[in-house]
Amino acid sequence: MCGLAAVALTAVACTSTGAEPLNPELAPRGTVQTTAKPTRQDLTNKVSLTGKVTMNPLFGIVSPVPGQVRYLVLDEPTATPTKPTRFATVWQEGKPNNVDVPAGSTFGGRLVDDRATVTAGMPIASAKYAGYGIVAEISGEQAYQISDAAQGTVQAQIKNGPGPFPCTLLGTIAALPAGTVPAPPLQEPEVDDEATGGNTPPPQQDRQPREPSTSSESTGLRLVCTAPADVKLINGAAATLELVTASAEDALVVPVEAVAGGQGKGKVDVVVADGTKQTTDVELGLTDGKVVEVKSGLTGEETLAVPGPNLPPAAPDGQGQPGTGGK
Repeated sequence: MCGLAAVALTAVACTSTGAEPLNPELAPRGTVQTTAKPTRQDLTNKVSLTGKVTMNPLFGIVSPVPGQVRYLVLDEPTATPTKPTRFATVWQEGKPNNVDVPAGSTFGGRLVDDRATVTAGMPIASAKYAGYGIVAEISGEQAYQISDAAQGTVQAQIKNGPGPFPCTLLGTIAALPAGTVPAPPLQEPEVDDEATGGNTPPPQQDRQPREPSTSSESTGLRLVCTAPADVKLINGAAATLELVTASAEDALVVPVEAVAGGQGKGKVDVVVADGTKQTTDVELGLTDGKVVEVKSGLTGEETLAVPGPNLPPAAPDGQGQPGTGGK
């Protein structure tokens, strides 16, 4: 019996180490697993638009300053103007500010009444470019995004055609109402001096101003640009426009995943020495979708937790603040 017991004990010893299996150690709750460091790089904001080649596109011209607009009487052009054409003056605090139609374009129509009070940047006239242009219809959201695109650059690519090439912006991106083209001033009718004694003015009704006979078309929000002269364009051809709306050199950037918030304000979680997180407010700038510029709030030496902090959701109307139970 003792021998059998010894054999049994030996068998148990051979199949068991006598030690408990080790479980992988779990990091304490709240421990940061992924981090990122701010870096520096050049950054640009780009917007891509779909457009097409259009003959004689219409574009808007805005008031340069707030004030009262006074239109000039224009003669019907006999050829495409090679110089700017002055069509109005906006008076501000007794000083005139001239407004011109650019060379290569003709006056299209008045968009406000003569002597109307206007604001800076308000479209006051439409103009028609003589030749091919590239027109991209845009949405209201895009309009705000590219409102400062005139200070940036535009590149165009014709589908299955030339490009990319620089495209020069024309006018404003605002939607244009139908423009009124005033009729030319009336010529006083010839009067037979012998029949009237030489001193009789023409009948009063013949000297009344006529109603405008034509108008320029209305447009939706659109961006219009022109290609260099050596680029061959075909009316109706599809095109893509890429706008650089803003840029920053040597910007301090962090991954977008490390930031909560947007529209200029955000929060990041800074990992401190003991491994805990400290939520910090930051001012945000440009983004390319991968990184976002931090204009203030960080020195660049911090370590950030990824993903960034969770912002509390907005409470439903009438339900109070989150966590209050609606009371």
